[in-house]
Amino acid sequence: MMMRLVVLLFCLLLGLGAENAYAKPAAKNTKSAPAKSTAKNTPAKNASTKKPTKSSVKASSKNASKSSATKKTDAQINEQKNALKKLESDLAKKRQELALLETEEKGVLNTISILDQNLNQTRTYLSELSKSEVMLERALVQLTADIDSLDRKIETRREAMRKRIRTLYISGRNSEARVLYSLLTQEGSPDRQVYWVHHILNQDQQEVEVLQQLVQERDEKKQSESAHLSDLKQLRTKKAAEEKGLVTQMSGQEKMLMSLKHDQNMQRRALKEFEQNQKTMLALIKKLEEKRKKEIEQTKKDEAARKAKEKADKGKKKDTKAPAKKVEKPKVTVAESVKGPKCTPLKGNIISQYGLQEHPVLHIMTRNLGVEIRGKRGEAVRAAAAGSVVMVGEIDGRGPSVIIEHAGGTYSVYGHLKSIRVQEGKEVRNCEEIGEVGDVASLNGIKLYFQVSEGTQTVDPLQWLKQ
Repeated sequence: MMMRLVVLLFCLLLGLGAENAYAKPAAKNTKSAPAKSTAKNTPAKNASTKKPTKSSVKASSKNASKSSATKKTDAQINEQKNALKKLESDLAKKRQELALLETEEKGVLNTISILDQNLNQTRTYLSELSKSEVMLERALVQLTADIDSLDRKIETRREAMRKRIRTLYISGRNSEARVLYSLLTQEGSPDRQVYWVHHILNQDQQEVEVLQQLVQERDEKKQSESAHLSDLKQLRTKKAAEEKGLVTQMSGQEKMLMSLKHDQNMQRRALKEFEQNQKTMLALIKKLEEKRKKEIEQTKKDEAARKAKEKADKGKKKDTKAPAKKVEKPKVTVAESVKGPKCTPLKGNIISQYGLQEHPVLHIMTRNLGVEIRGKRGEAVRAAAAGSVVMVGEIDGRGPSVIIEHAGGTYSVYGHLKSIRVQEGKEVRNCEEIGEVGDVASLNGIKLYFQVSEGTQTVDPLQWLKQ
């Protein structure tokens, strides 16, 4: 026992001390009461001093949850940064394309289309910039609150350590040595005595470590705050420039549309381009229908050849042990309206009807082969009926498009798609998602071009959907 006490006192001389708050009560107990009574009082002290430990555990748990929330916010900010980078890349390509139009003689409709796409992408980019701005502002408010809270905790702990150092300077280590001696010589539970000796020797070290952790956490949050402030400044500069650029773009588009209204030569060019796009669409449907009819003719020929062969085999009067396999006749379909359930490809307002009417942008009379449905960015486009995808590609005046062949030689066309999720030759179910609505090759914002042809004859898509 004496050797154990010597070792512990040696540790005290090396600088491992106990907080004065724990030393004084124990010292008083050793003076005012015999060893037995002190041993009995120790559990009470033990129970009372465990309460701060529980609260410190709760505090550390709370800090951990705050740290987790901060990490989640940072992850969201980084995700938003990546989204902005993609938008900036797309916008740069579109503006480069627009710059080429200024140096080259391009079609009127193509120019209006690219101007409109550029405007829509700029609006989307501004919306995402505003979203990023709000996220950064909220993160900064949270960081400021966290830093203030940490500053208060650090100051409280530093004040406690200043008092501790002052007490050590005045009292020295003798009082702590007496406490240790009292703990080791009194009667009582050995486990409890070991606990209190360990507690006294490690309390100061733990306090210093906690303070260091708080200072480190505060420094990290300060760095994060500085980075967010820098990002917010750059973002606001970009936003101001884009807002100014948007006004210029809108003014340029308005001037071009005004010129189109009053310049007859430009109107003729625009009308010629529009009619050429319509002819391209009709020619494409005609080609698909001719291909379908050739397949039907080839099926008929194959069936006739099969029947002739069967007849020739019977005429030879040869004994056959097994009966000839019955070959199923392929179905021959004719052009007629699709029967069964149909699905509206996109929920939205009809902005352009089928047939002869005034064009909403060109303000000249045109004949529409389909209808145009207003959409919102990111909305899904769905197959109007079950069928087979016969074409995926770019169509003049319609942009990225999908054509689906339905039973009986009916074709549905979906144009101005931002993205396409089906492949040629694949079967699609009724109402299956085939792509995402967009504004590529559109003259007036995000919309879906929807056309239906029975054979080579176009029909009103809205009436067709009701059949």
